[in-house]
Amino acid sequence: MEINFKEIVTATMVLFAVIDIIGSIPIIIDLRVKFGHLHSGKASIVAAVIMIAFLFLGKSILNLIGIDVNSFAVAGSFILFFLALEMILGISLYKEEETNAKTVSIFPLAFPLLAGPGSLTTLLSLRAEFSTINIVIAIVINTIFLYIVLKTSVKIEKVIGKNGINIIRKVFGVVLLAIAVKLFTSNIQGLFQN
Repeated sequence: MEINFKEIVTATMVLFAVIDIIGSIPIIIDLRVKFGHLHSGKASIVAAVIMIAFLFLGKSILNLIGIDVNSFAVAGSFILFFLALEMILGISLYKEEETNAKTVSIFPLAFPLLAGPGSLTTLLSLRAEFSTINIVIAIVINTIFLYIVLKTSVKIEKVIGKNGINIIRKVFGVVLLAIAVKLFTSNIQGLFQN
């Protein structure tokens, strides 16, 4: 358990790409228009708690149902692959559910928009390769960034514009695609060695 700057940077970038907070700005603005005030702090903290809890308890849950981390990481690489395709091609592969004004900061903002299946799968996949302390630091860095973006989402959209957001989203989609391939190749070997 030692702090490794390279691992922190990589884990932070991976989570940033998967959470896709910049790409979610249009959705956040739409939620603001529909429901008024969003609790940025509450949403960020809930998302961080969900991610950290899953980072520590996820492996135990997997062991309980008899799945090893390599298998989960390979499955996670497929989810990352499809998330990356969504980002690059501008398509939506999952159906969004109905929401409620009282719970909008928790659902769908904190979960599944910020701490969704993609980021939770990614955390366990990262845990197969990186030290836990470095992943926790990456989660904290992303939580701070989430809070800033949620607080300033309207200003960010005005500065970057819709085209700028689309370009950033596609760039992170390509990064995510490369990460998915790396996760798949490094964990598929582990499956055959067992």
